[in-house]
Amino acid sequence: MIQRPLILVCNDDGVFAPGIKALTEVMLQLGDVIVVAPDAPQSGMGHAVTISDTIKIANMSKEVDYLKYSCSGTPVDCVKIAVNKLAPRRPDLVVSGINHGSNSSINVIYSGTMSAAVEGAVMGIPSIGFSLCDYAYDADFNPAKPFIKQIAENVLATGLPKGVCLNVNIPHTNQIKGIKVGRQAVAYWDEELDERRDPRGGTYFWLTGVFRIPDTGNDTDEAALASDYISVVPTQYDLTAYDHLSALKERLEYVGETQKG
Repeated sequence: MIQRPLILVCNDDGVFAPGIKALTEVMLQLGDVIVVAPDAPQSGMGHAVTISDTIKIANMSKEVDYLKYSCSGTPVDCVKIAVNKLAPRRPDLVVSGINHGSNSSINVIYSGTMSAAVEGAVMGIPSIGFSLCDYAYDADFNPAKPFIKQIAENVLATGLPKGVCLNVNIPHTNQIKGIKVGRQAVAYWDEELDERRDPRGGTYFWLTGVFRIPDTGNDTDEAALASDYISVVPTQYDLTAYDHLSALKERLEYVGETQKG
């Protein structure tokens, strides 16, 4: 008998979020599923790991007909403990999401959703992060499900290059036009720290800001989303700026040699 692929499902919105429920429903069509997700929302955690506290696991599998666990740690913790301790065998695919809100352009570096996918890539497992550009708790994930299935099927069939995962962002529309593969747009948050006073006179801050997209290219994730296409960006954890290696070597290694002399 042919063994069905094992798919690890995680997220950063928490094990009870509607987005992970929708993603699990799609993955159950493609293989055996194990869900390991934070026991509370962990948005914006990036690639944080727990090193100064214990990590606790609760088995929730009795609630469903597949393996399901909640984890007290971060999204990256969830992937680590799933692969090393909880999964019955090494997963064939890691999927993270569906995130409530965009993880396009600069948001990828803050995202717990994408960090879970990146951790899967670090471990050598084909991995995908899915995000819907709708922050509402009751967001409608149904229009995206056929596309999510198609993307996951493709990765299961063909794999991904070593060290690469996919950052998939889905526009907030019921009329998705298709899928476009592109690059990460140059964008940033024009941030403000709103200073306030609590009832006892103490100071606290609330991070706010406006999202700016100076990049006008038509080959970016932001351009695809603005045209109601799903954006797919191949993303890697190697952050080396290769284009600048040679110039930096000439400047700094030369300085180092003169200091030794």
